[in-house]
Amino acid sequence: MKTDKSRELMEKAGAVTPGGVHSPVRAFKSVGGVPRFIDRGDGAWLIDVDGNRYLDFCCSWGPLILGHGDPDVVAAVKQQIDRGMTFGASTEHEYNLASFIVDHVDAVESIRFVSSGTEAVMSAIRVARGFTGRDLILKFEGCYHGHSDHLLVSAGSGLVTFGQPSSAGVPKTITSQTAVLPLDDEEALEEFFRRHGDRLAAVIIEGIPANNGLLIQRHEYIRLLRALTEKHGALLILDEVITGFRVGMGGAASYYGIHPDLVTYGKIIGGGMPVGAFGGRADIMNKLSPLGPVYQAGTLSGNPVAMVAGLATLQKLSDGRLHAQLEERNRAFVASMISRLTNKTVMIAGVASIFWVVFQRELPRAASAIDTDGISHYNRMHESILNNGVYLPPSGYEVCFLSAAHTDEMLQQAADLLVSVISEEAHVWA
Repeated sequence: MKTDKSRELMEKAGAVTPGGVHSPVRAFKSVGGVPRFIDRGDGAWLIDVDGNRYLDFCCSWGPLILGHGDPDVVAAVKQQIDRGMTFGASTEHEYNLASFIVDHVDAVESIRFVSSGTEAVMSAIRVARGFTGRDLILKFEGCYHGHSDHLLVSAGSGLVTFGQPSSAGVPKTITSQTAVLPLDDEEALEEFFRRHGDRLAAVIIEGIPANNGLLIQRHEYIRLLRALTEKHGALLILDEVITGFRVGMGGAASYYGIHPDLVTYGKIIGGGMPVGAFGGRADIMNKLSPLGPVYQAGTLSGNPVAMVAGLATLQKLSDGRLHAQLEERNRAFVASMISRLTNKTVMIAGVASIFWVVFQRELPRAASAIDTDGISHYNRMHESILNNGVYLPPSGYEVCFLSAAHTDEMLQQAADLLVSVISEEAHVWA
């Protein structure tokens, strides 16, 4: 593939932007090769500035469940742009999207919009602390909840540890109120609650961890977590930034059959526009200003363009048929690859319309169970797959997404390509 224009743009961008990118993974540091600068999207396809076409399994990291340029979403956005892009005041569109979500998600009685998933999580934790009067937060190793300071933590050496900053610029005093546990470890979970449960404000967990591999949790483990939080008076925050409205209308909460206290959203609820939200029990949300003492604000919160794009997207998902179709296509797509990959060191995890290729003998449920050598092998293969016209995330830890624009024929061709490349390279890994 010709990459002259992308290469030139990367060099120019490096002169005015750290690393030439505005989000680190776009730099292709893990996978090598030339980061592609995208010119446009069309259905299931990406077209870069050099004119190369790629079948897109990144889908803007999940939001584009309808594909690029869905006509109903585009029409709603264009109509709103003609009326105004931002006002800094309330609009009917905020009410329309908020009421739609409240009507369709059992756990959400009240909701507030923000501008990103990071902001949604940060605000949910603040209101949880304000509601409980406690400070301690528990998260899990391998779950990502944005880049706010108190959640950029890594686990220490023991099973029950308090977070150490995982980024320069984050003081230890900020992460000292964030505890970190391994996923899928009931003993560690129960021990933590025995020792610290009565001073815990909230537990936050990704609905289905999908930022550090696809770590599908056991129903029993998630239900134990819910029971322990209820017993000790701590709130359960389910981070559904990725899983919200992608794993069905009820998200991971419905998948696991639980009722969280607070939920965070992003991605799909903006229909491709930057947006986030947090919501849950009305008595908790009513602690927010102007009703209560917990301050939270945002100049661009409830941006009308994002609101209409999100509502147009969710309305097309609301009857469940598209989710069912995507789940069936993903199941067939994954099964097609697995049946032809005779090397047992290659696994593919799949749930709803999400899949993840990993090079190891068993699918992991915890971050510590991920084989880093296998991740490195994926990273080495990425450029070959990209140069054959399939756009996968530029990191072996990231997951892939299907959209309504992916046809059976496209998926069959992609399966053929992926099986071919993986099989050719498998002997190197094995």
